[in-house]
Amino acid sequence: MTASDTLPPCSILLLAGGQGQRMGGRDKGLIDWRGEPLIQHLHRLTRPLTDDLIISCNRNQERYAPLADRLVEDDESGFPGPYAGIRAGIAVARHDVLLVMPCDQPLLDLALLTALRQKAFEHPGRPVMVREGEQWQPLLCCIPTVHAAVFEQHWQQGQRSPRRTLAELGAVALQCDEGDTRLANLNTPDVLASFAR
Repeated sequence: MTASDTLPPCSILLLAGGQGQRMGGRDKGLIDWRGEPLIQHLHRLTRPLTDDLIISCNRNQERYAPLADRLVEDDESGFPGPYAGIRAGIAVARHDVLLVMPCDQPLLDLALLTALRQKAFEHPGRPVMVREGEQWQPLLCCIPTVHAAVFEQHWQQGQRSPRRTLAELGAVALQCDEGDTRLANLNTPDVLASFAR
């Protein structure tokens, strides 16, 4: 039995709803990397961890649907940002904790996700956010779903920064070393190519 198996069940949200501006407007989750779409790498990592796998996407739903238990999309046009995806995902999550990650971090591993979930278990009611060196990674986090109403309220008030809402909720840091390659965002063609092998 692994550490992951002993933790309470969680819902998982993969964020793939962005505009992909740095990728020339392409749907990042479907960009090929090491022979398959970026989203496929995260699907393989996360599928064994949950019976509630949610993908936030605003196009190509027919490509994403086979990979998820459910899809969510922004209720505003124009790609309003990751806050919209988190808001939509947390509203439908079936478990007490929602593990969130972006589709352009395919080097994430089970040890890191387990550490996030473990930290959330140790700090009930509080979000956990990865911090790489001194830099917060607000799109790689665990959020107690009891805070769905807070995300909705902040959204209605014009909040668009997940980090600010998580900080207001007393987020705990999961500390990682600066330069941890597992946290690499493959969000430009050059970075994608540099990690291609």
